Amino acid sequence: MSAADESEDYTTGAGGAAIGARLRRFSERIDRDANRLYEEAGVAFEQRWFGVVNLLVLNGRMSVGELAAQLGVSHATVSQVRNALTRAGLVDWDEDKANPRLRRLRLSPEGRETAKQLAPLWRALSETAIELNEEAEDAVGALDRLDRAIQRRSLYERVKQRLSEA
Repeated sequence: MSAADESEDYTTGAGGAAIGARLRRFSERIDRDANRLYEEAGVAFEQRWFGVVNLLVLNGRMSVGELAAQLGVSHATVSQVRNALTRAGLVDWDEDKANPRLRRLRLSPEGRETAKQLAPLWRALSETAIELNEEAEDAVGALDRLDRAIQRRSLYERVKQRLSEA
């Protein structure tokens, strides 16, 4: 984006009022670039799957609820990723012996091979993310502070209070 384009960029000009839009834009850019790298590597993989796959690599079998808790996202979000990974043949699941209603996901043989194939790319992505965070003077720290502020009092609660005061 050129300097002229940036001066007309709504999300940049809106400052803090456009936090959600900025985060979606960053996420979209990261996903787009990572997906290009997967495509160039000849691997059918989507960046949005990384967290679930990486946790399964690190921990073995996990339930959707455990994955959601570890990732800090909704059960529905992980269920959507699970469905996509199942269609792609990268995960399987079995019933938990202690609780037959609970299914534990695991990487399929194809999923383990894909993770092994992508390990060098994931290392490079991680190193690049660390570099970007340093260049941005600890963007992750700012995101952590934003996350804690929202955990203390949600956007919903804050807006409801403002509306009741108006």
